[in-house]
Amino acid sequence: MDNWEPTMGTAPLLGIAALAVALILILIIGLKLHAFLTLIVVSAVTALATGIPVDQIVPTMTSGFGSTLASVALLVGLGAMLGRLVETSGGAQSLAEAMIRICGEKRAPFALGLASLIVGFPIFFDAGLVVMLPVIFAVARRMKGSVLAYGIPAAGAFSVMHVFVPPHPGPIAASQYFNAHIGLILVVGLIIAIPTWYITGYLLGQFLGRKFDLPVPDILSGGPENREEVKNPAGAGAVVTVILIPMILIFGNTGMDMATSAGLIDKNALIVRILTFLGSTAIALLITTLVALLLLGTRRGEHRSALERTVEGALGPICSVVLITGAGGMFGGVLRTSGIGDALSASMSSLHLPVILGCFIVAAVLRLAQGSATVALTTAAALMAPAVAAGGFNDVQVALIVVATAAGSVTASHVNDSGFWLVGRLMGLDVATTLRTWTVNQTLIAVVGFLFSAILFGLAGLVG
Repeated sequence: MDNWEPTMGTAPLLGIAALAVALILILIIGLKLHAFLTLIVVSAVTALATGIPVDQIVPTMTSGFGSTLASVALLVGLGAMLGRLVETSGGAQSLAEAMIRICGEKRAPFALGLASLIVGFPIFFDAGLVVMLPVIFAVARRMKGSVLAYGIPAAGAFSVMHVFVPPHPGPIAASQYFNAHIGLILVVGLIIAIPTWYITGYLLGQFLGRKFDLPVPDILSGGPENREEVKNPAGAGAVVTVILIPMILIFGNTGMDMATSAGLIDKNALIVRILTFLGSTAIALLITTLVALLLLGTRRGEHRSALERTVEGALGPICSVVLITGAGGMFGGVLRTSGIGDALSASMSSLHLPVILGCFIVAAVLRLAQGSATVALTTAAALMAPAVAAGGFNDVQVALIVVATAAGSVTASHVNDSGFWLVGRLMGLDVATTLRTWTVNQTLIAVVGFLFSAILFGLAGLVG
């Protein structure tokens, strides 16, 4: 923002942020005001309270809203079209039946989570979730189970891969600040991600599924009336092919990113530019949706006009998801502009803690305060980099510090995080239920991931 610097101290900013979060919960849960309206109102009030100049309040709000929509709207729109095609073609049901037949009914949630771990290796969290949702919903509907018993294991799988494992941006960004070896981060990240998922995704999902008997939402099917028996349904193989397309394309993008960062290939090489373009999330999902129109539509004998109506009908139900997610980004953007992150960074630098614990706590506090995991991670890494460099740690320990910092950055997703609204709305959860399920999942991922990191950190120090 032009020529304005925050003037408030850490305590007042934290107090305003806490009151703003409390006001959001009161308005949405207590007074039943729509989440979109609530987030706009509280963003404006928070901007005024933190001293942002009046003429800069609306630009600040629209900047946070627009930057979130830039990453979410295309992704969710294309994902909804893809999901509707997978659902209405009968392909999701075919794949669900195949998974249940192969894995058994009792192991269906575990199988979904395991598949999501694999798909989530190259694909970012939000993209992977929208690609897998049709299958998740189809399995849950087929088993007549709570959406949480099947959705949390899968969403938790995407989350742990996104948090802990390269080529996802969080661990790569932290590795650059800490001068850590990407290969070691990949190894220790996988070692930590898999048991963390089992505890916080699979086991928690089964518990939450028993506690909250929630129906599968109709956001992808278009409503109960659109789930009649499909003639000539798409086969499971066609759906697997469709799911693999973005996985392969995005892996090409992230693989090139890792290769250029390691100096293995020139970033200006033609193959790098081609794979980077094709593997960008929006382009990968666009290509996948076009292929799905062919494989799941015209090859089954669907008329083009019917396919046009199918993808058109997918956009209406997700408008609320997109707008509320954007408004969540608006609120987080106001908090960041208010200077709360910088104020917290300055105050946290005076704490005398073990380095790995300090990295985790700094990232966790920043995440709680302003919502963005990326901002929390990069700020914490930049702040703690001198301490890490001066610690004399071996390479494995530095890699584990990266993972611990990344764990802190995912702590307690709540109302200032756009991802909170995305997951809650896609799964048909109200705010209170999202706090009691998704927020708990993210907090447990942070805590369990840090504990595993700390244990391995100590063992690596003994061996080193």
